[in-house]
Amino acid sequence: MKIAFFETKPEEKEFFEKNLPNEELFFFDDTINNTLKKEVPYDAVSIFVHSRITDAILNKLPKLQYLQTRSTGYDHIKCQALYERGLVVSNVAGYGGSAVAEFAFSLLLNATRKTYKALQRTKEDNFEYSDLKGMELYGKTLGILGLGTIGSQMARIAKGFGMNIVVHSRTRKGIVDELGITFCEFEKVLAQSDVLMIALPLTPATKNLLNEQSVKNIKEDTIIVNISRGEIIEDRLYKKMDNIFCLDVISDTKYVQETNVLYTPHMAYFTQEALQRIMNISLLNLQAFLEKKELPNCLALACKRDYT
Repeated sequence: MKIAFFETKPEEKEFFEKNLPNEELFFFDDTINNTLKKEVPYDAVSIFVHSRITDAILNKLPKLQYLQTRSTGYDHIKCQALYERGLVVSNVAGYGGSAVAEFAFSLLLNATRKTYKALQRTKEDNFEYSDLKGMELYGKTLGILGLGTIGSQMARIAKGFGMNIVVHSRTRKGIVDELGITFCEFEKVLAQSDVLMIALPLTPATKNLLNEQSVKNIKEDTIIVNISRGEIIEDRLYKKMDNIFCLDVISDTKYVQETNVLYTPHMAYFTQEALQRIMNISLLNLQAFLEKKELPNCLALACKRDYT
């Protein structure tokens, strides 16, 4: 079977070649959009977050049976032809809980203790810190939007800091009672939070969830941490609000220059452990497809196939 991998690193190439010795594999460093110039007979395709699956791309893959993204988010693979053709589609769920949640707190601690400023000063032989007064997390209220793998891990970390935790999520999960979390409405989470962390997927319902109307009751000094998708925060808020925004995602990088924005380039997932989990889970999905079994991380009804 012809399987093409896009946006790959050398370690990924080595891993998949070792574990799929009987398949015909193709590896590309760039995105599928920059690589595919003509029709190709790939049976399966594996992409990452910067590749956009469009109708035009699928038209160049007439033999495609299976598409996987080596990420949890999958807003970059939505298009009409995907569903019309009934393709098998999968993502990588649950791989980044620890990595992303820990990174969210690293951003938060940089904001509350101004360590990024102190580190830069000492490199310049400047040891002044009288203007770098910080804020303790102990006793503060953390609001979490979304209680999936990442949001749940955020709650566990916050508990260790001695924070009070309020959450809003589609479903109430066992961790709410386990940690003594307050489960409440979206508006109440925003109003009560000293720190707000966003751990939601991007959907039509969550796009611009934080907008001029919804943030009216948010505290002026609430620190907002977004490690999910940039489009969940309406762009104009970065200029209109004085709150500190700690971001690993942003819809338009021109807002990075705002003085209240601390931005890192979508690297929250980037640990050796998480990268290994991505490869392991992607391989499991591929093997399930090759063996005509139900995929562990199926995104389409077509995954439940009748092979009889």
